[in-house]
Amino acid sequence: MARRALILVEGTTRGNGPRFVQAAQHLGFYPITLSSDPTQYDYLAAERVEAIRVDTDNLDALIQECSRLRETYEIAGITSACESFYATVGKLCRYFDLPGPNPVSVER
Repeated sequence: MARRALILVEGTTRGNGPRFVQAAQHLGFYPITLSSDPTQYDYLAAERVEAIRVDTDNLDALIQECSRLRETYEIAGITSACESFYATVGKLCRYFDLPGPNPVSVER
């Protein structure tokens, strides 16, 4: 059975980012952060979280990266600690047939 991963789109420089990582780990998931600049989140290195540099403003690039990750991991979910990415998360969840926010509602 493939390792279950929780994909985190971007993070936060303060606040909930580390909590998302810790909650994922506590639930037995392997957190992976997709970020345009992973070095801006100090907690990723401190928590030894896998971070992948990808253009998070480009839905196609995110789909491509998640598809690549799906070859190795079972993607248990996709989320973000950053509200500005909720619509993107919703689109990714729909694409990969995962539960998630309705992107149309979020964009409204």
